[in-house]
Amino acid sequence: MTFEDLGLSPEILQAVADAGYQTPTPIQEQAIPYVLMGRDVLGCAQTGTGKTASFTLPMIDILSTGRARARMPRSLIITPTRELAAQIADNFEVYGKHNKLNMALLIGGVSFDDQISKLDRGVDVLIATPGRLLDHFERGRILLTDIKILVIDEADRMMDMGFMPDVERIVAVLPKIRNTLFFSATMPPEIRRIADKFLINPKEITVSPEISTAATVKQSLVVVAADPWAKRDVLRRLITTEPVENALVFCNRKRDVDILKKSLLKHGFNAAALHGDMSQPARLETLQAFRDGKTQILVASDVAARGLDMPKVSHVFNFDVPNHAEDYVHRIGRTGRAGRAGRAHMIATPEDSVYLDAVIKFIGNEIEQIDVEGVESASMADAPPRRGRGGSRRPAKGPTTSKGPRNRPAAARKPSAEPVAAPAAAAVTAAVAPVVNPPVAPRTTETAAPRKPTPRPKTPSRERKSEEPVLGMGPNAPAFILRPVRPRTD
Repeated sequence: MTFEDLGLSPEILQAVADAGYQTPTPIQEQAIPYVLMGRDVLGCAQTGTGKTASFTLPMIDILSTGRARARMPRSLIITPTRELAAQIADNFEVYGKHNKLNMALLIGGVSFDDQISKLDRGVDVLIATPGRLLDHFERGRILLTDIKILVIDEADRMMDMGFMPDVERIVAVLPKIRNTLFFSATMPPEIRRIADKFLINPKEITVSPEISTAATVKQSLVVVAADPWAKRDVLRRLITTEPVENALVFCNRKRDVDILKKSLLKHGFNAAALHGDMSQPARLETLQAFRDGKTQILVASDVAARGLDMPKVSHVFNFDVPNHAEDYVHRIGRTGRAGRAGRAHMIATPEDSVYLDAVIKFIGNEIEQIDVEGVESASMADAPPRRGRGGSRRPAKGPTTSKGPRNRPAAARKPSAEPVAAPAAAAVTAAVAPVVNPPVAPRTTETAAPRKPTPRPKTPSRERKSEEPVLGMGPNAPAFILRPVRPRTD
């Protein structure tokens, strides 16, 4: 099948041919006809399968007729990250160059004034992240009552990043009659429940297993001791020994991204960093330098795992085992795209055994473990005790009872299994404990006399002197009564 068989307009076919594509991918072949028919689509496809073009091409065809009004976009695409939004915007520029459509990109890190000016002119396609879209909506800068097509891309990632409540708020103010396209790389039960709320009688399209990895990516695992210097040494040796044209290195934490970048630069590698704390112009500049080949190694956090459309990434290095097994699929999906071969290496320590087991269970395949020359390998069997919540090791629990607080005084705790002899314990207590009061002989019931209550001393103000006469109200009489009265002279 070719793109001509999908029912697209000649302008779009010319733009696709100019981009160098001749045959559609499976997700494009199945999704485009139903989008042109106006059906809701529930698509499940992993990254690198042409999922973006499966909804951009028919959207351009549908929106080619009609006119946009100020502050009332005709279509809306919601994405979790700025990079993914910019990638979709690039697709619209490539495939819509023969159509006169206006597009606006609402993402964080960019001036509000520039975005407002585009909205005031009227846009046909609005690509936005949830937070910035709600900012404009709450300020009254945009109306969503004219949306004809809604696209929710990377829904599973949206849920992982905590954006799904914002997406539900946005969908609640959209017209009920619309064409909704819901795409996700994985389809867990939570995502399916949300899709049932947004879609009406959708056409479900699944082009690959939910948890599979690309067959063109060769995966390997290196296990070393739990030492950051050892992991950096392994990474440098892999980059040196492998035929690395360009590579993505993923870390779990943003601060580790900067630390690893500085380490690579110190050892003479051409590296740059990409994470969420960078400003949007700096992120775009870094990505462009990596696309142009000016940067060989890009150290990134998971914010870039799904926002990079670079078909010629030769290697992916997982410097940290991902905390979420789904992220592993999206990380290594940056290589081996468009039928090209790719390599994915993961560096793990025995402490990562729980996360590594989750990854292996998620993808359904074992990862080949390899040795790196000059680095001592470790075994996952040397894993420490299982960690508790929050990543900290669970402390050994001592003997406790069901009643009373955990931190009780020593006298109230449960005695040990081997009790100490009473005379010895008394001698130790007498030698250590300071004497505060002298010992008092115990009193028996026969000799003990009843204790008399101690009389409470009287306050001086309440004492009365017997020699002072009581006049009227006593000492509490008002002053005007006690004043002497002048005798009358008349």
